[in-house]
Amino acid sequence: MRLRTILFAVLLFAAAMPLIGMVSLRVYENTLVRQTEAELVAQGAALAAVASLSWPDAAPQPPRPKDPPPGYFSPEFTTIDLSRDPVLPERPPARRTTQTADPEAARVARGLAPIVERTLRTTLASVAMMDARGVIVLGPHLGGSYADLPEVRDALKGDSRTVLRVNGDISPRYRFEWLSKASTIRLHYARPIVVDGDVRGVLLISRSPRALFRGLYEDRGKFLLAIGVIFGVLVLLASLVSRGVTRPVEKLSAAAREVAAGGGEIPATPRTAAAEIRDLYEDFGAMAERIERRSAYLRDFAAAVSHEFKTPLAGIRGAVELLQDHFDTMSPEDRRRFLTNIEGDSERLSQLVGRLLDMARADMATPEAGAAVDLVEPLRRVADAQLRPEFAVTVQVARDLPLVAVPAATIESVLDVLLQNARQAGARRVSVTAEATAEAVRVEVTDDGPGVSPADRARLFEPFFTSRRAEGGTGLGLSIARSLLAASHATITLADGEGATFQLILPRADS
Repeated sequence: MRLRTILFAVLLFAAAMPLIGMVSLRVYENTLVRQTEAELVAQGAALAAVASLSWPDAAPQPPRPKDPPPGYFSPEFTTIDLSRDPVLPERPPARRTTQTADPEAARVARGLAPIVERTLRTTLASVAMMDARGVIVLGPHLGGSYADLPEVRDALKGDSRTVLRVNGDISPRYRFEWLSKASTIRLHYARPIVVDGDVRGVLLISRSPRALFRGLYEDRGKFLLAIGVIFGVLVLLASLVSRGVTRPVEKLSAAAREVAAGGGEIPATPRTAAAEIRDLYEDFGAMAERIERRSAYLRDFAAAVSHEFKTPLAGIRGAVELLQDHFDTMSPEDRRRFLTNIEGDSERLSQLVGRLLDMARADMATPEAGAAVDLVEPLRRVADAQLRPEFAVTVQVARDLPLVAVPAATIESVLDVLLQNARQAGARRVSVTAEATAEAVRVEVTDDGPGVSPADRARLFEPFFTSRRAEGGTGLGLSIARSLLAASHATITLADGEGATFQLILPRADS
């Protein structure tokens, strides 16, 4: 699967999660049921208020105060939860009883009957009224008793209650109606009729809630609009993701294949790419540039190695051929001269191989963890080792010089290269100074030799570049020194001044 397909699928699933949760967790269906319960509560409150005011001995109600006291309003909230409340069996028929109905309750019921009849035309609810003993005075089964029903018992005690019961009169009409729990239940709400603080009767109101699919159908316009808006947002987000992520990644992937094949150009960073993708483009550009620079370095290095090895090998081969062809006719002096040439060229090859191994180790060197070296000791050791009657080395180090994060072996190797180069260039005195800065230690090595010509300064640190090839110089010493220092995040540069002045910047161990 392509990345844009995966992202679109993830976004689509995230957008569908509310609908999935609404159906699977019955959130929407529970809302429909509670809406029905709220309607029954409102209808029951109105009918119970009319019945209590119609009671023969009810005290006249005072007018509503301008500023109602605390507790004057007592709203009744819905309590039904489809996932928590049990579904009771279908409401049984009214129980026969020998008790006679309360005459006052029957008289109120007769007066309430027209109001109930006109109300039921709109609400489609079923209403029954009972006296204080549960005997039915209004509705089906007159003279029977609902006193045994749990919701009626609670109402006779003065508490309103709503229960869920099986609706036996409903038969499934839809194929997927089994998904809706509310399609087979009916809400039964019992509310006491209170007159002067006493329960004089009970109203039992029942109604079926809107089924899930009927509710969805009735709200189809809202759902279709929501689906359209969500799908539009998904398309917009997918387009943004495509322009900001997938297209730049595909472009970068194609560029990587071209670079791997040895061609291609580094692509420009797309303006619409995300911040992380822009960083990836910049990292890719830096990586490709370093690979190109490294490849050029390897090509030049291979050419230089080939050239450096070719000269002594040609000398050895020529001397061997002359010895093979004219060994018997040669004088002893010529033989010794050719053998000496072979020995010299072999020594040069051996020196080149050794230097190349040193350079390979320097290029592969890594920072030494936790390195903290006192600079004074390696400086003095190298100075003492290079000291000659005709070659003087002085070391001047500032007091309280901080430790440096460069191994002592690296410092000694680099300083040894610089002192050897100075002596071989004809210098007679070398001064080594060191002082601390805010984040590093600066070391300067200055000699009184002829210095470096302006034409050679740019190539001084290139491998195999030397102005003393006739004296056996390999041109690898300064390259090795630079690689060793770079492994410890240190640098070496040629500074301006009389003679040759090299400046080393060594990182402090405490920075």
